[in-house]
Amino acid sequence: MKIWSTEHVFSYPWETVIKAAMRKYPNPMNPNVVGVDVLDRGLDAGGRLHSHRLLSTEWGLPGIVRAILGTNQTQTYVKEHSIVDPEEKKMELCSTNITLTNLISVDERLVYRPHPDNPEITILTQEAIITVKGVSLSSYLEGMMARRMSANARKGWDAIEWIIQNSERERTSL
Repeated sequence: MKIWSTEHVFSYPWETVIKAAMRKYPNPMNPNVVGVDVLDRGLDAGGRLHSHRLLSTEWGLPGIVRAILGTNQTQTYVKEHSIVDPEEKKMELCSTNITLTNLISVDERLVYRPHPDNPEITILTQEAIITVKGVSLSSYLEGMMARRMSANARKGWDAIEWIIQNSERERTSL
């Protein structure tokens, strides 16, 4: 098992970042996410928005990883549950893979909150638990996946920035 975590600061207010995060896919920074289906979305009694989505992804795994795992499967599915609490100004998103679970599990948690000292910026904390099961070199593969998660996290941050900037341009031209 490998635990990976990071933190990122967006130079935008929480509301702006959350709107962009909810519209994150598709985007040119993460072309591996090829589909997003909303399975359920609704408000609870406390006014929090709950969303359940299914992400379809296409990952090109290196040949050595496919050989170690004994699979050529590159299309995977991820279930995602998010809760947006506008009163507390917190968005929590949890995701887990539902493909290849007999070999790999990746449980990821993201939390977006306003910075405690400056409400005009937003802090994202991101963590994942990566477990490779039943294969040799599992520790090596977990480390490789953690490095890939770091690279993909940066792409995700860039995607949110891109969405915000394009949204602002669209608004200006109207």
